Amino acid sequence: MTPFFLVSLLLASLPSIRAESTFSPARPPAQPLAVKSPYLSAWQSAGSNGGNGGYLANQWPTFWSGQILGWAGLIKVDGIAYGWMGVPADVSFVNQTSYTYTSTSSIYVQTVEDKLQIKVTFLSPITPNDFLRQSLIFSYMTVEVVSLDGSEHNVALYTDISAEWVSGDRSVVAQWDYGTNGDLSYHKVYRQTKLAFSEVSDQTEYGNWWYTTTSDSGYTYGSGFADEVRGQFIKYGALTNNVDSNYRAIRDRWPVFAHAFDLGSVGTTSTSRLFSIGLTQEEAIQFDGADGVVPLPSFWLQYFSDEISAMSFFHNDYETASSLSADLDAKVLSDASAISHDYAIIATLSLRQAFGATQLVGTNRTQYLFLKEISSDGNVNTVDVIFPAHPAYLYTNPALLRLVMAPLFENQEAGQYPNRWSMHDVGSHYPNATAHPDGSDEQMPLEECGNMLIMSLAYYLASKDLDFLKSHYRLLDQWTQFLVDEALYPANQISTDDFAGSLA
Repeated sequence: MTPFFLVSLLLASLPSIRAESTFSPARPPAQPLAVKSPYLSAWQSAGSNGGNGGYLANQWPTFWSGQILGWAGLIKVDGIAYGWMGVPADVSFVNQTSYTYTSTSSIYVQTVEDKLQIKVTFLSPITPNDFLRQSLIFSYMTVEVVSLDGSEHNVALYTDISAEWVSGDRSVVAQWDYGTNGDLSYHKVYRQTKLAFSEVSDQTEYGNWWYTTTSDSGYTYGSGFADEVRGQFIKYGALTNNVDSNYRAIRDRWPVFAHAFDLGSVGTTSTSRLFSIGLTQEEAIQFDGADGVVPLPSFWLQYFSDEISAMSFFHNDYETASSLSADLDAKVLSDASAISHDYAIIATLSLRQAFGATQLVGTNRTQYLFLKEISSDGNVNTVDVIFPAHPAYLYTNPALLRLVMAPLFENQEAGQYPNRWSMHDVGSHYPNATAHPDGSDEQMPLEECGNMLIMSLAYYLASKDLDFLKSHYRLLDQWTQFLVDEALYPANQISTDDFAGSLA
């Protein structure tokens, strides 16, 4: 029941297995790459139980639960190809000199034989006061190159993703398309037979994945068998602009979807390219609320008529998103550092993880923030998981705390839960918030009542929203009376440390 992010905080600094790279402000056991929702959650393992020590090259990124997410990077410098991300075959790998993280970014600095520097920045924006931007399940990657030795170097850049992103079942058939929208070029990848509101190994089985870049005269693209597409770039420094039409199982000649750039001659003036990756799902959650079980739309649909418009807005919004994220980074670092340096290490590492378990859904009239219990059994809006995360929401925007409690209040106030105490969660497994009409959720009555009362008070104190207390008074009073009656001599029950067994 311990939230995913608390585990990594205990291991925030591990000894380096190589002397070449520094890690600042610490080396977490899992480095966040693209972390924006329970499904857009790509990491680089660095801990003692797995990983290569925190190096972007020569190791595949993984989903939060451990399975590989194919995401590769190659660079060709003066005719020689090197790998800068993942484990593409038949190349040597660049040297990493530093890794740095902020609340919203992970930055890797690498070198190619002291000739060229590569700076790879993964930005997962957190915009707690801007629900339009926060509702978009996308993340950025920028790659910047510059000469180190003062000489001009002929440079070509390549990156791809694999079909492993679209399903947790590597035997299912993936399908894909290539398209353009203005100056954007994108690969769209998806499960051929989508299963709404379904997961395999915690990966979603519905929706569309997008890998996008801003194209120019030196741009080429391709899709197909990983070894062949990457081999094309390794040999020629460019792709063939061909799209593989042989839709097939994810693990059948592993299809990848690639972007490549001929950067020409690169000297002491840096040049960069921008990429974005993300997921669109028109219907995000099944929720048993006041109207019974209904599908809830992703909140971005209140602003965009279609998914290409949403994808394009996000990609073109990089400058604004980067600026907003930098402001948040500075605020978190300043406020946390006022307590201690160690606390700043923890706070900056935690924020992406606290928000990366959530998704904004609903309409302009009614919004909800749904949260998945990650690294456990996948419950939806688990009260004792919200509780340790709620300071992050309270700190960044108190309205988010109200929205993450909203599904719990609505279900119980609609008479859908038979017990006197607060429910443990609003659904046994994300994204199905179909609650517990038989009252058979995990039994943590004292803890969950106390958690809901404390968080409700915390929200009111931060927002002065008296209408919130008035609208939920009946339940708040019911839970208070339950604590008065039951807290002194607790009945048999479990706590958030449910792995320890019953408290009785």
